[in-house]
Amino acid sequence: MGLLYWAITAPAISMLGTVLIVILPQKIALRCGRFLLQKDFQLFIFLLKITGLLILDDKELKSLAGRKEAIIIAPNHTALWDIVFIAAQVPEVVCVMKGSILNNPFLGGGARLAGYIPINSISQMLKLAVQRLKQNETLLMFPEGTRTKTDAQWLNPLKGGVALLAKRTKAPIIPVFIRSNTRFYEKGWPLYKKPEFPLKISFSVGKPVLKHEGESVQAFSQRLENIYLDELAKPHPLRRVQNTVL
Repeated sequence: MGLLYWAITAPAISMLGTVLIVILPQKIALRCGRFLLQKDFQLFIFLLKITGLLILDDKELKSLAGRKEAIIIAPNHTALWDIVFIAAQVPEVVCVMKGSILNNPFLGGGARLAGYIPINSISQMLKLAVQRLKQNETLLMFPEGTRTKTDAQWLNPLKGGVALLAKRTKAPIIPVFIRSNTRFYEKGWPLYKKPEFPLKISFSVGKPVLKHEGESVQAFSQRLENIYLDELAKPHPLRRVQNTVL
């Protein structure tokens, strides 16, 4: 169902986005792009829920919507579709994502219209992200840099990008802890392989984390990683199961 849905909606929104980004003023184009993606994501989630394929607890994500100050939403990256659930609840979010997706003519038009930031080069990505945060926008960036690997206990070691952005902008990092009963769409999961249903996914929002005065980026990144490790290791109905074979 998921692949069929995206096979229909993704090219349609991408083509529409490619046209609108040319003819609309920038501010209107951004609002239009984010609205289109939010509604597309919300419809997808709605269909999964009404068919009994998904049990979702995303109530805490609503607290991240409508912020007037710059924040960095930083979830652990459990699956290919994590962004779908977050952007469905936080439509104004600016996502940092692979440049190959944004440059794809069949997938990237909607993301470009929404003003998402490509990772074509680290320096350019950081420059654009700093600009957005200084404009008090909400940034979504996965601190692991990629989806959690199958053999990782709780998550991959964090990259330094999120910590560096916090240093340059003084924006708070908001950890988001994603838990699930499945490895579906995890890194290495074959797209054709069906999971066991219903899928259960939970999103929990942590307390804002600020870089301390004089704290190095490396030390801050390690402190941030420890926050994820401590939280994800806690007893929870959807705590990550170790050594699962795909």
